[in-house]
Amino acid sequence: MTQGFRSFLEQTLHYFDRPHEAALTRPLDVPAAWVGKDMPRLADMAYSLSADEVAELDAALAFAQETGKAQKDMVAADFPLPRLEPMIARWRTELKEGLGLQVVRGVPVDRWSEEEAALFFWCLGLHLGRPGGQNPNEDLLGHVRDTHASKADPMVRLYQTSANIDYHCDAADVVGLLCLKKAKTGGKSRIVSSVSVFNRLVAEQPALAARLFEPFYLDSRNETREGASGAVPIPPCRYADGKLRTFYHADYFRSAVRHADVPAFSQQEQACLDRYEEIASDPDLYLDMELEPGTIQLLSNHTNLHARTEYEDHGDPAERRHLLRLWLSL
Repeated sequence: MTQGFRSFLEQTLHYFDRPHEAALTRPLDVPAAWVGKDMPRLADMAYSLSADEVAELDAALAFAQETGKAQKDMVAADFPLPRLEPMIARWRTELKEGLGLQVVRGVPVDRWSEEEAALFFWCLGLHLGRPGGQNPNEDLLGHVRDTHASKADPMVRLYQTSANIDYHCDAADVVGLLCLKKAKTGGKSRIVSSVSVFNRLVAEQPALAARLFEPFYLDSRNETREGASGAVPIPPCRYADGKLRTFYHADYFRSAVRHADVPAFSQQEQACLDRYEEIASDPDLYLDMELEPGTIQLLSNHTNLHARTEYEDHGDPAERRHLLRLWLSL
């Protein structure tokens, strides 16, 4: 397990409050409890960059390049965005206090090189928060594409394949994706409000909802230091400052039982995971997004789960699906 992931978990658990028992018996009426069927079309809810804002991005990109700094050494001031800064502040508030979702369209990746797009996205991340490591190599800016890693390998990180990826959260406040190239078919981003899933479970089976406040073991998938446990106990739900926060990872919770020191699921635990994921898979609750090149998706990991549908890629390597990814602490 990466040092960044362990740090995220330690910091997160440090500020979690004890569960509020009253909240286990009533739904939470908050903006983050959105329902997919009631959401507007992506074109209507996304923020579309104006011509002046795109010109500001071009100017900021040129400014950053002229500093001569390595990308990893840059700060927000190296990519000045005076026109967009107030809007970025609104996006941050939306992620923390609102839907937990922000989509931005119109980034000119079609005329930028891959390196220029990566520099822009990295610096936008600096304006929003602090990037964190995403894998054992502590990569801070990830590339989501099919590397032809084996889909049959249970330890492979599925973002390196074209396979379906089940619902999960990432080890950061926010996950950001910038689409450079889309797949030939499939590869939709599927998101669902973890607050709405919780609300449904509370209404149906409050005892199972209460079980989410007790730890499940999370499989490290061999990403751990020598001598460390192969799984760590993580409560999927907790309250922070009175707000429900969720960390759920379907595959990694379920595979943790492969370790000798992790007990098999009880009947209640199995029912809890099964029903939680069944609710999240209700088409009325989730929202599918087909991200076009130049589209950014910013998603709060605390109030949303995300998944990805399987995809078929283009034959031309230059046209294959490619997204840039950031894990941000706000």
